[in-house]
Amino acid sequence: MSSYSTPAIVLRKIDYGEYDFVITLFALKKGKVSVIAKSAKKSKKRFAGILELFSEIDVVCNVGRRKGLPVLQEAALKYPFFHIRSSALKTAYASYWAELINEWMESGQKQVQLYQLFQYVLRKLDSSQVSEASLSILFQIKFLTIAGLSPNLIQCSVCRTEVEKIKETRVRFDFAKGGILCDECASKTLQKPLLSKGVIKQLLWIEKGDLVKAVRVRFSSDALKEGSEFLETFVPYHLGKEPRSLKFLKQIRKW
Repeated sequence: MSSYSTPAIVLRKIDYGEYDFVITLFALKKGKVSVIAKSAKKSKKRFAGILELFSEIDVVCNVGRRKGLPVLQEAALKYPFFHIRSSALKTAYASYWAELINEWMESGQKQVQLYQLFQYVLRKLDSSQVSEASLSILFQIKFLTIAGLSPNLIQCSVCRTEVEKIKETRVRFDFAKGGILCDECASKTLQKPLLSKGVIKQLLWIEKGDLVKAVRVRFSSDALKEGSEFLETFVPYHLGKEPRSLKFLKQIRKW
């Protein structure tokens, strides 16, 4: 039997049998891994209050010679993110980000940059220093960049005219082509959603900047709504489905 230790963030927790949990972790050193926490439901000392969603923990896992899930041997809580779990809105946003990671990542593929991004937005979300919607825009843009799915906001996807040279103040976006269209090229297609040049500029600034600079971008209420609606359509389109957590998030915002 071998073992490994790593910092990790809890992405998912499901019941397994009468006493156990299967925990999906986003581990800094291992990527996405599923482990079994034996007797975690009845243990009041080993895992009490530790294996909650989004918690940042240090884990020690044992890997047996036979096929099966690694066993979670030890877990120490680093950041509990109480403020996230005490707010329905914050929980909805964090759940959406966690589901995107869980759906996109393959098991066992190390993703240090994505781990650092998730860790960063969770800490900012918990501290309430930045609005939930602004953080979600930041996360989605950076997530798309890491995943190699960034929208083309630089030039027309058909004729390659740069966005600065497009005369219109609002530019059409084609989800099938994954990018913006100038007015001439857009007229040849069906009706497309519009993005203002100001929002495009802010999204590009976030995409190119580091996290500290990106989080400083300030959106007006209209820009925040426009950017959120665009990304929450673009991301599911390229995932091939709408995440359940996104449906929940939209309901929470309506309430």
